Amino acid sequence: MLTWTADELRRIADADELRVAAVRGDGSLRRATTIWVVPVGDDLYVRAAHGPTSVWYRGTRARREGHIQAGGVDRDVTFTDVPDDDPVNERIDDVYRSKYRRYDASYVDMMLAPDARAATLRLTPR
Repeated sequence: MLTWTADELRRIADADELRVAAVRGDGSLRRATTIWVVPVGDDLYVRAAHGPTSVWYRGTRARREGHIQAGGVDRDVTFTDVPDDDPVNERIDDVYRSKYRRYDASYVDMMLAPDARAATLRLTPR
């Protein structure tokens, strides 16, 4: 299993936004969507603000593979579900609060809501 380099992790973590595109069943990339990304330890996490019904999130279901761009990093990734009861969710919440506190609180609150938490993914390089 591949891991992020320290440089990739730092650059992506420092970026406000990440562009994510899921791989379709036929192997082509879906249209990229701009979302927020947070680091926890040596991992990167994203959430769908509108929960599991979000178009980009549903696209991750086909092959669990995609492509991301952030902070000058351009990588193919694997999407892994994070269960609602995984303790890492509390740490993810804390990082969303800290990293994005300068934005309107309603946007941050959306990322902490049950629907968004139900659509949490870990990004792993491939």
